[in-house]
Amino acid sequence: MGKIGTDILNIDVKKLTQMLNEALCEEWLAYYQYWIGSRVMEGPMRSEIEPELLIHANQELNHAVLVVTRIIQLGGTPVLNPSDWAKFARCSYEAPVDPYVEVVLNQNLKGERCAIQRYKEIADFTNGKDHTTHQMATTILNEESEHEQDIEEWLTDIARMKMEFKKIRL
Repeated sequence: MGKIGTDILNIDVKKLTQMLNEALCEEWLAYYQYWIGSRVMEGPMRSEIEPELLIHANQELNHAVLVVTRIIQLGGTPVLNPSDWAKFARCSYEAPVDPYVEVVLNQNLKGERCAIQRYKEIADFTNGKDHTTHQMATTILNEESEHEQDIEEWLTDIARMKMEFKKIRL
């Protein structure tokens, strides 16, 4: 980051870099959770949901690119070892040991809600102090909110399908 760009920051860069590294670890875990979940998922609407989960996975990977770029611009060092991801992440990874579509979606929903909170905190911390990071955080926050909405809609659709199926069986 250039001298003037650094001089105008009115923020604790060390704390911000820590927050961004935590978010970076969470993005890598979210990427894998979406990716592997989409591959092993079973159940209703799987063929419709799988490609969307892969899109979500790629968006999480893009978030990681944005975050690592910002960490480096701020003069920080990104988390270098994947074994540290779970240690620094507040948003946990849940292995899809039960591959049923609703279980996988609920795991991803939990992760999205955690990510929404993470990026709200970063946006609030940088608001009026670091415009570049604030803009990045709000952009990611918007995508995470869209992911949450997508998952909620799929879960609603599956619940309605189950209710209709029960009506037919009666």
